[in-house]
Amino acid sequence: MAKFNVYVTRLIPVEGLTLLREACNVEINPEDRPLTREELLKNVRGRDGVITLLTDRIDGEVMDAARGIKGFANYAVGFDNLDVKAATERKIPLSNTPGVLTLATAEMAWTLLFAVARRLIESDRVMRSGTWHGWGPMQFIGGDVTGKTLGIVGAGRIGTAMALMSKGFAMRVLYTDEVANPVLEKDLGARKVPFEELLRESDFVSVHVPLMPATRHLFNAKTLALMKPTAYLINTSRGPVIHEAELVEALRRGVIAGAALDVYEFEPKMVPGLAELPNAVLAPHTASATRSSRSGMSVKAATNLLAMLRGERPPDCLNPEIYG
Repeated sequence: MAKFNVYVTRLIPVEGLTLLREACNVEINPEDRPLTREELLKNVRGRDGVITLLTDRIDGEVMDAARGIKGFANYAVGFDNLDVKAATERKIPLSNTPGVLTLATAEMAWTLLFAVARRLIESDRVMRSGTWHGWGPMQFIGGDVTGKTLGIVGAGRIGTAMALMSKGFAMRVLYTDEVANPVLEKDLGARKVPFEELLRESDFVSVHVPLMPATRHLFNAKTLALMKPTAYLINTSRGPVIHEAELVEALRRGVIAGAALDVYEFEPKMVPGLAELPNAVLAPHTASATRSSRSGMSVKAATNLLAMLRGERPPDCLNPEIYG
């Protein structure tokens, strides 16, 4: 029996590739960089299936170039790079990789929270420069964490996991979401509050919403101004949820105390001025970068794609309505 013809747009951990190679001829982008638009259009042609990354814009043009394709499996939990409507119209299944990166991303949100609150990057920079002259009572005074108020914007899997980790710090937890979260309310006594109230009352605001029209620039000059001047903003969701230029201005003016980001509005670029701010902690989109998470994502993407190739509904299907 002939094997399926599969393309992977960038090298992913071997666990998923091993699964694919049992039933497929697998070709992988040989360079450790995102494909150009032209390369993407060329390499999807004649494929039975493609594993895509969040840097690949999969729209109607790509789907039409991949005529006859059995599905696209996204190696990411977010899927704002996929045109779900266009795929559904063409009856092409799409999938993502939820669940396996929940704890890693929640842990990264805490990593960023502590780094910005305790001014870790500033302190590290001074030590490496050789300019530290010894302990002083006014050096690198940061924010307290224990007993403070944590605001969770988006109480899905990752937001819930991050909130539950706050138990050890005796934090008051507020959250905002479209639906109530009984786990947070029962386990933490968390309160579901309007977005504006959460901003006014929280000492730390952690963002966990998907990117969609309603969440694009959710954080802007107006909403940042509602936060306490001693508050910190943490984002491990999607960059365009924050108006980055207006965040830079807010950090410069002391509207909020600091921000810690793992994602960016114009990724991989940052808006001018952000990199120079001492009260910004910046990570290169590494929230899911643990061994177990990345290998788990690889296996999940491969499992989804193999189901599509067999004509079955994938476990993590984003458009199940195409199956009737």
